[in-house]
Amino acid sequence: MIAFIRGKVFRYTSDYAIVDCNGVGYKIFMPNPTTLNLQQEVLIYTYEHIREDAQILFGFCSLEEQELFERLISVKGIGPKIAINALAAGGISTIVEAIESGNMAYLKSLPGIGNKAASQIVLDLKGKLVEANDDVKDNDELLDAIDALKSLGYKPKEVNMIVKELRKSSATTVDAYIKEALSIMAKQKGV
Repeated sequence: MIAFIRGKVFRYTSDYAIVDCNGVGYKIFMPNPTTLNLQQEVLIYTYEHIREDAQILFGFCSLEEQELFERLISVKGIGPKIAINALAAGGISTIVEAIESGNMAYLKSLPGIGNKAASQIVLDLKGKLVEANDDVKDNDELLDAIDALKSLGYKPKEVNMIVKELRKSSATTVDAYIKEALSIMAKQKGV
């Protein structure tokens, strides 16, 4: 399996880029390859899709993008072409936010995704993508608080759903983050 390719952009179209890696050109389908420049040195993370009649490389500029792609194709009815087109039309954070909030209208607006596929995506992936959207580097206190909540018996899904709110918190200690987290969870449960 090819994990990544490092080389120079030889050519690109609206669907794929050809990357020259030591004299071998790899055709890599990717979201928005037109953002690349000719002769630019690139590192592209890849997903190798092998079918009976084809061997296709899909490429990504970040590991987060690759992970979201792999999560999307794990959903029944979503193939690699639909997933790559969805990533091209939306962005990682926008798609993850739509899945987490159950924004069916946005998901249905992505190319190739209808009502049934959008419902299946939300059903399969909601609550599982928070880590995939970790653009923000969390401080040690917040990470320790998250670990503490999980060790107290809170499910990872419950904790992951409030991480975004905890990042906005003014807390600076582990105890303060834990108190804030418990308060948020109590409000969500209507206590």
